[in-house]
Amino acid sequence: MKKLSTLILIIFAFIACNDDNVVEEKQEEVAVLKTPPQVKKYGFVINDYEVVEDTIRPGDSFGNIMGEQGVSLAKVYEISEKVNDTFNPARIVAGKKYMILKAKDSAQTPQFFIYEENKIDFTVVGLGDEIKAYKKQRPVSVKKREVSGVITSSLSEAMQDQGLSNLLVYELSNIYQWSIDFFRLQKGDQFKMVYHEKYIDDTIFAGIDRVEAAVFRHSDKPFYAFEYETDSITNKSSYYDDEAKALQSFFLKAPLDYSRISSRYSKRRYHPVQKRWKAHLGTDYAAAHGTPIVSTADGTVIAASYTSGNGNYVKIRHNNKYTTQYLHMTKRNVRNGQAVKQGDVIGFVGSTGLATGPHVCYRFWVNGKQVDPYRQNLPTAKHIEDAHKDEYYAYIEPLKEQLDKIPYKNI
Repeated sequence: MKKLSTLILIIFAFIACNDDNVVEEKQEEVAVLKTPPQVKKYGFVINDYEVVEDTIRPGDSFGNIMGEQGVSLAKVYEISEKVNDTFNPARIVAGKKYMILKAKDSAQTPQFFIYEENKIDFTVVGLGDEIKAYKKQRPVSVKKREVSGVITSSLSEAMQDQGLSNLLVYELSNIYQWSIDFFRLQKGDQFKMVYHEKYIDDTIFAGIDRVEAAVFRHSDKPFYAFEYETDSITNKSSYYDDEAKALQSFFLKAPLDYSRISSRYSKRRYHPVQKRWKAHLGTDYAAAHGTPIVSTADGTVIAASYTSGNGNYVKIRHNNKYTTQYLHMTKRNVRNGQAVKQGDVIGFVGSTGLATGPHVCYRFWVNGKQVDPYRQNLPTAKHIEDAHKDEYYAYIEPLKEQLDKIPYKNI
């Protein structure tokens, strides 16, 4: 009986010992679970620092921001001098985000200043013993997408109906700005695209990388567009159609994006200010005050001035044959004699001169005579040469097949 009691005590002690071990193991597991996970941002484990995150406000300066964190004026000056080639503290922009990483000590000394230039690019400024600055990018992945849409009222609404970024509106309008008049889109016009989106860390949308191929069916005619590299040295690419013709034209269809034609070229129009019938030898585009106005082709500014009728205006000679003029600007953005490229902003929409509301009057000369630009057979950019057409057709064949397999959206 004594032996049996002893055996029971030993078993009980063993179980108790094992129970203690289980408790200890569970306590260790709980301790591990309570350890916060490492959070990485801009290449730093930010758990290791005291973190200050904010946005540059109007009137903020690098010196003021640093001063609020206890950095002396002498130190700010030293930092500015040493990093100026990589990061100019005087050019920080209101609205941009920044982060300050400070040491986890009693002084909480700032160690790094990180400035977001955009969603992808950022600059790191070392503030400690080793003062330096370097530029970095967040990891970006590119995803290929397909989409189709149909016009019910406007291109932007068609994109919104699909839940797509407005950036695609500008991509598509830029591709077809020489071949399709976006002021004359019709209900039922359709489009399809193969494009690439950029994502940060595979999750955060960071914009459109490029449009690889598209087709826009306008007035029952398909307009194909394929991005194709024509210069392997500069990696320059342009858009061409299914017949190897360039989509780019010598002239843009209009001097501004997304407005409406409020008055067309006419030999007889009732003038809303002068209250009489007279010729209107231009095309009026109504747009919001301050909308950028661009040059429709390369050229040289031959007039940037003001008159009581034209208001602020700019006139550009493109060659010996073509000249354009842009009237009623709130502000000019070029000077007389300046060379401009197609798409350069030359001024901003206003209502100066004889104007009842904000718009730009676009005037067009051929050999010194004012004409309606919509009735001109204007020159286009250089097409793909015959010697390279077979290579081009082989390149676009799978892209065209992919586009054609995407079903059109219908109203």
